[in-house]
Amino acid sequence: MPNLDSPLQLSPVFLPKIWGREKLEPIFKRPASFPPGELIGEVWLTASESRFMNGPIAGMTLGEASEQFGPQLNGEMWKDRRFPLLAKYIYTSDWLSVQVHPDDAQAARFNPGERGKCELWYMVSSGRKGAYLAGVKPRVTAAKLRASFEQGTSRSDLNLFHPRPGEAVFMPPGTVHALGPGLVLFEVEENSDLTYRLDDFGRKGLDGKPRPLHLEKGLAVARLDAPALRNLPVVSLKEPWGSHRFVTACGYFALEELNLQKRAVFRGRGHAVEVLSVLAGEGRIETPAGWLGFHCGDTWLIPPAAAEFRLVPREKTQLLKFYVPDVDKDFRRPLLKRGVQTSTIERIIFAE
Repeated sequence: MPNLDSPLQLSPVFLPKIWGREKLEPIFKRPASFPPGELIGEVWLTASESRFMNGPIAGMTLGEASEQFGPQLNGEMWKDRRFPLLAKYIYTSDWLSVQVHPDDAQAARFNPGERGKCELWYMVSSGRKGAYLAGVKPRVTAAKLRASFEQGTSRSDLNLFHPRPGEAVFMPPGTVHALGPGLVLFEVEENSDLTYRLDDFGRKGLDGKPRPLHLEKGLAVARLDAPALRNLPVVSLKEPWGSHRFVTACGYFALEELNLQKRAVFRGRGHAVEVLSVLAGEGRIETPAGWLGFHCGDTWLIPPAAAEFRLVPREKTQLLKFYVPDVDKDFRRPLLKRGVQTSTIERIIFAE
């Protein structure tokens, strides 16, 4: 088996979407493989097709490596041979469909072999018209909701929000939602792309045909009382190297934000894989074997057994770190130790 003891860079996968954008700067450069005018809506960081770009498994895809090396790559917190988390950046210029995701039990019933989808949005930027819909308005009945889906008018039955950069929105399964125009966001979720589309406003897909709806499955899993969990407290701690925000955690994933101004020392988590997404800035990664440069838009997988390494920023650098947590060990206890009140901690930890 290869010695997975250093950070490993992953290549992103760019996906065309009818609601996407032409420009992806400043995080990513537009791939030359996309013709002018084609809209890119999603950039997957941990796709099965993402390839390792350095180290002993360079050239392998994440899917291949996860299947072959299992706990050595994914950590003991995850028993499945499929990588545990899917993370992506989403770029919007129009409304996405109104949709809903099932939980694991519902996914097993309606789509055997598939996982459910619990997700978190981290808002990177929001234009003047940036908006999203989440949760059904009070007094909207299931019958009224079905009728509005069938008529393509469901947006008026959902709660409208205008997000701010840095805002986190926890989206449990069963919450009816839609992203609107003017947004750039980071999304982390169970490694599932299972979506039940409820209303697409009659538009056509990339193939020129109406995109299929999943009305019966969607209504079966939709929860009229399920809100988006927003207005989460910002829990940010001062560190010798900058600031460290604990964004949120649940049984499936945890997200942290690292703002580096000085050299910082890290190592593998031991029991779980971590992934770092460089949201802004650049610098170098120093390991016992040498050093590697990192840049805005990079994705770095930190194997559980990674030896001590240093992140040395060349400028102010912002990283998003996500992993499968032991919620008590990785989130609750460190915050309690630093004096954060229990009532605040419990507002950023969810059962899903």
